[in-house]
Amino acid sequence: MSEETVSITIDGVEIEATPGQTILQAADAAGIYIPRLCAHPELEAFGACRVCTVKVNGRPQAACTTPVAKGMMVENDTSELLEYRRSLIEMLFVEGNHFCMFCERSGNCELQALAYRFGITAPRHDYQYPVRTLDGSHPEVFIDRNRCILCGRCVRASRDVDGKHVFDFVGRGHEKRIWIDAEARLADTPLKGEDRAVSVCPVGAILRKGTAYRDPIGRRAYDHRPIGSDIEACRPAEKKG
Repeated sequence: MSEETVSITIDGVEIEATPGQTILQAADAAGIYIPRLCAHPELEAFGACRVCTVKVNGRPQAACTTPVAKGMMVENDTSELLEYRRSLIEMLFVEGNHFCMFCERSGNCELQALAYRFGITAPRHDYQYPVRTLDGSHPEVFIDRNRCILCGRCVRASRDVDGKHVFDFVGRGHEKRIWIDAEARLADTPLKGEDRAVSVCPVGAILRKGTAYRDPIGRRAYDHRPIGSDIEACRPAEKKG
């Protein structure tokens, strides 16, 4: 271990981390997958979904926003945390209108992929069937708020990457939703189809028109390997459990 790194332990595995890294970043670099939905490597940490919750020295913390510190003892792969994450994922399904068999993002959807990874075949909670709006006014982009999980990726990408601030949150509690910087229609915003805000959506809430079902079954992101496999493939062989 160099003077520029600190040592932390994740599930009994000691890894080196760089001061300033979050637990999630350090785990990724070490090939240890911590599930996440709102986190994205290009965007500022937000801590909205809490799927990345770990225990740090016995206390729950969001891995995407918690900086590493020397001697940290992190729990990630425990039955308690797996059940907690499973319940969060199930609630995201029932709080929206997610019908994977009809969704254009099926096979490429991170929420769907997490459900498969956690062995979720049907949520245990009652569906809420909220009434949510669609917006097909834009010539290049379609919004289906039925699938929005309020991860805030589009908000941060539009603001920090595209420099446009097209999206933002309005409302609170169960009334919270993604809205746009226009009186009524997405077509009245400066959004372009190639904007990063469009492509960072982890589900099927923001879609480029003309790309539906472009990837045939067998060539979609999660058809052959579970979500997180790319990170776990980077883990040194001697540290794979």
